[in-house]
Amino acid sequence: MAKQTILIADDEPKIVEMLSLYLEKAGYDVVSVFTGSDALRMVEEIRPSLVVLDLMLPDVPGEEVCSILRSKSSVPILMLTAKHKDEDRLRGLSIGADDYVTKPFNPNEVVARVGAILRRTLDDHPLADRIIYRDGDLILDAVKQVAYKNGVNADLTTTEYKLLATFGRYPKRLFSREELIERIFGMDFRGDIRTIDAHIKNLRAKIEDDPRHPIYIQTIYGMGYRFGGYDE
Repeated sequence: MAKQTILIADDEPKIVEMLSLYLEKAGYDVVSVFTGSDALRMVEEIRPSLVVLDLMLPDVPGEEVCSILRSKSSVPILMLTAKHKDEDRLRGLSIGADDYVTKPFNPNEVVARVGAILRRTLDDHPLADRIIYRDGDLILDAVKQVAYKNGVNADLTTTEYKLLATFGRYPKRLFSREELIERIFGMDFRGDIRTIDAHIKNLRAKIEDDPRHPIYIQTIYGMGYRFGGYDE
């Protein structure tokens, strides 16, 4: 099996050198850049398996890089930042990051999170390779790992696809936030449990006709979420 390629975008050479060393030791190929514009260019050139993206990049800020990538790619993104506030972390997740690590960090944790994100892209497919909901309004293609809304690619992030695939596999099951966190982020997740709400909000914006009155991802107040796209 070919090695997976990790793109590191960070303007601190010591951090890039350290992460490259640890990721290469873990078996990944690593490419590094130091600016936002180079990160955008390199994603197009090498099609990495995952991007480790610092928020405080020169020329193009990391948040803008993330937004641009999300407009045209589902490549997994692990954000690095010196910001520690919950609202900063939720902001990063809301614009499409799959996970978030604050500086200073243990490089082994970054390697572990990279591996967890990449594993999640392969796990928990729906029961069928292709599931059609509501006469084609929403189509879930498990082979391509793509969702189509009204025949158009919904451009889901890795985490959003993982969520939708989980609901698609268990269409009538009620999931608590805790259960979704464990399935999407793993048992070692140590962040705010309401992180899942930000991803649900983003997913609804892409697959619901009216996200304020969702049909597919329904909130069961005080309990969690369930999928409502199946035909009664």
